[in-house]
Amino acid sequence: MLNFDYKNPTRIVFGKGQVTNLGSIIKENRGTRVLLHFGGGSIKKNGVYDAVKKSLVKAKLEVFELGGVQPNPRLSLVRQGIKLVRDKKIDFILAVGGGSVIDSAKGIGVGVPYSGDVWDFYIDKAKPSVSLPVGTVLTLPAAGSESSFSSVLTNDDGHFKRFLDNDLIYPVFSILDPAYTFSLPPYQTACGASDMLVHVTERYFTRTQNVELIDRLSESVIKTIIHNAPIALADPKNYEARAQIMWSGAIAHNNLLSTGRVGDWSSHMIEHELSAINDVAHGAGLAVLVPNWMKYVYKQDVKRFVQFAVRVFGVDNNFFNPEETALKGIAALRNFFTSIGMPSTLSAIGIKEAQFQGIAKKTKKFDPKKETVGNFQPLAPKDIVEILKLAK
Repeated sequence: MLNFDYKNPTRIVFGKGQVTNLGSIIKENRGTRVLLHFGGGSIKKNGVYDAVKKSLVKAKLEVFELGGVQPNPRLSLVRQGIKLVRDKKIDFILAVGGGSVIDSAKGIGVGVPYSGDVWDFYIDKAKPSVSLPVGTVLTLPAAGSESSFSSVLTNDDGHFKRFLDNDLIYPVFSILDPAYTFSLPPYQTACGASDMLVHVTERYFTRTQNVELIDRLSESVIKTIIHNAPIALADPKNYEARAQIMWSGAIAHNNLLSTGRVGDWSSHMIEHELSAINDVAHGAGLAVLVPNWMKYVYKQDVKRFVQFAVRVFGVDNNFFNPEETALKGIAALRNFFTSIGMPSTLSAIGIKEAQFQGIAKKTKKFDPKKETVGNFQPLAPKDIVEILKLAK
């Protein structure tokens, strides 16, 4: 286990009806003029918008609105939000929605006090030194942005999708009411489950040794997602299943499962380029990529893949042929993704082989000098192309 320094400052307010406390919580955080940031019209159809506005009005907060956040949130809307916040002297940003809305709100938060272009933070040209406070009301558990230090934006100019990791952008609070996920379409529920599951596998497949505690915590989160996602799909208003999924999504990406180890993250970096091209849901793209990434790299540490297969999916351990056990675990993960309606090939999400070289070239590299991405097995562009070929 490696040394670590862990802190997560986000206050989680979990359960039915917690949105009634929203206005008072914002006031506790010295908010007076609030930007209500959201996506399309779904929160107005399912009652979340009305409940949020009621709490804000009751607390006598001034409210300004900016809707229109798209999946894979756009830099252009963040820039629009920055101007609005400056013009109206807004002091608090409230994101109501899923990870895309929250990531967009975080971008606005760091962009307002900065004299340059907020995109500088996402391309490692500058680092933020201050941010406006951001709070969230989560309606789509998936990205884990409600309690993470990450934000991902898409720049339409060149179709680049890039991330910012910084302690300043942890939300100050997040309200998680599982009942707000009852109306999610099945596909979004499945994409969310896939996204959060991969947040765990990105951490689980590590070369760091002696990390038993976090291994077992990670396995528990994965098994909880695998157990409850089909229940929620079959019975969308099953509160307990929705609650297990919602809390799993937060734990999957609040960095607890990163402690004492180095994760991989190459699948996320590659998938960012897929969704930058055609707006595929992040979880769907990951469901295609991850089993094929596993097939490409598993020989780097067969024992870890055997552990995954046996502990997570109950695969019988073939002591005389550990590779067989490892491959059965990979197949079991692929079968889970397809069982909940996720695609299994790149062609199914509109990615063509002619695009593979460009995707590999654009994928953000962890080590620019070596042009590699990932830590379990550092991948050069040629490796990325081979993984994409496996997934075609």
